[in-house]
Amino acid sequence: MKQQSTTIEAWVIVAVVAAGIMSFAGVVVETAVNISFPTLMREFGVSTSLVQWMTTICLLTISLTVPLSAYLKRRFKTKHLFVFANLTFTCGLLVDILAPNFGLLLLGRLVQGIGTGVALPLMFNIILDWVPQNRVGTMMGVGTMITGIAPAIGPTYGGLLVNSLGWRWIFIFLLPLLIFSLVMGLFTIRQQTSCTRPRFDWWGLVSLVLMFVGLTMGFANMGSQPFWSLLVAGSFILGLLGTGAFIRRSLAVSAPIINLRIFRNSSFARLALGFLLFQLVALGLSFLLPNYIQLTNHATAMTAGLVVLPGAALGAITGPFGGRLLDQWGARRPVLAGSGLSWLAVIGLAFLAGGLLSNGLIVFLYACFMLGIGLSFGNIMTSALASLPDAENGDGNAILNTLQQFSGAVGTSVVSAIVAASQRNHQLSLAQTTATGTQHALVVLVVVLVAELVIVAVTLPRHRRA
Repeated sequence: MKQQSTTIEAWVIVAVVAAGIMSFAGVVVETAVNISFPTLMREFGVSTSLVQWMTTICLLTISLTVPLSAYLKRRFKTKHLFVFANLTFTCGLLVDILAPNFGLLLLGRLVQGIGTGVALPLMFNIILDWVPQNRVGTMMGVGTMITGIAPAIGPTYGGLLVNSLGWRWIFIFLLPLLIFSLVMGLFTIRQQTSCTRPRFDWWGLVSLVLMFVGLTMGFANMGSQPFWSLLVAGSFILGLLGTGAFIRRSLAVSAPIINLRIFRNSSFARLALGFLLFQLVALGLSFLLPNYIQLTNHATAMTAGLVVLPGAALGAITGPFGGRLLDQWGARRPVLAGSGLSWLAVIGLAFLAGGLLSNGLIVFLYACFMLGIGLSFGNIMTSALASLPDAENGDGNAILNTLQQFSGAVGTSVVSAIVAASQRNHQLSLAQTTATGTQHALVVLVVVLVAELVIVAVTLPRHRRA
């Protein structure tokens, strides 16, 4: 049972930060490595399609590991999971630091994906286990701030190191951070519930692998291959077959990898969908804007990273404030205000993307969008979990973190496919076709945000629950 005190003990805050640092490191290295692709292609003699696996293999591993978090939480002590995640991620860093060839570099990223996949839900599980109910919103905001600021720092961090010290320093500089996290976690992380020995659903895991491999590969290849090709349509068919098998298996066994029965809770189901749609827009926008800045405003990758940095940082630091508003007034007001602000910002971007969108306007509008994210995104997650009984919070957390990873592949792939389709018009310049494609993609994101706004407006209670 969660503590009834209204005060968050200091050791809980330190434990949350210790787990959050691992999630932060995982997201930072993911976004920083993207900047190093041209350098890696030259050094190891690999193609663009092959170097992309530096990101794809890690995202795929995370997507397969995160759904296991509910089972892992029941089976192993929180501190043991924390140590495993930390040491696994550290080993992955060391492999990449010393890698003499591209194959070992990929292996290191795969190992990092396992560590990150275990770490991502861990921070929120600690919050749900130990933070008093009337302070959960604030601490969930702190959690989203820790991981939310990572995508803002990643491109700038990676660009500086690649241009000055070399790409291996992207991994080297994270080692002290991981050691610091390990020390803090060893002294503070405690166990809330006793562990059990549920049977592991191996057939469920097989269907989960088929689902994520198929869907991820389908979305990843959608922009570069014809839809009816084996790599796109074939992958989607495999993914849909895996999805059907996973749902059927999860509903048939008593101890599934993820308890999909919690979707019978209509409030959780709707808010989980809103969470997915909002994250899809956020990650789609994080791809669109740097691409637009470089190809239409003729800026460097470093400049593109600096243009989106203020907005990303603002959204991250606003998270705890948005959580505090939830604790005081309930979720409805901050979520609707934040979602509405983000929607207006994307409308502004879509209206101006045809040719009038300067770097200064991008800074302003993206800051407005991310301010809306800070006010609402973490609160949607908190509200979804609050609609579940305490015993199902682990499953709910696993589902939301899985949706967050999956939305990254969907959002990025959909908007990149729209832009790529526009760029095939060779009668216009690359800058013109990129601007047109970006505008079309932003219109799609506006529609997605309308759906998200309607869902949260219908679902969130008008009065704060006691």
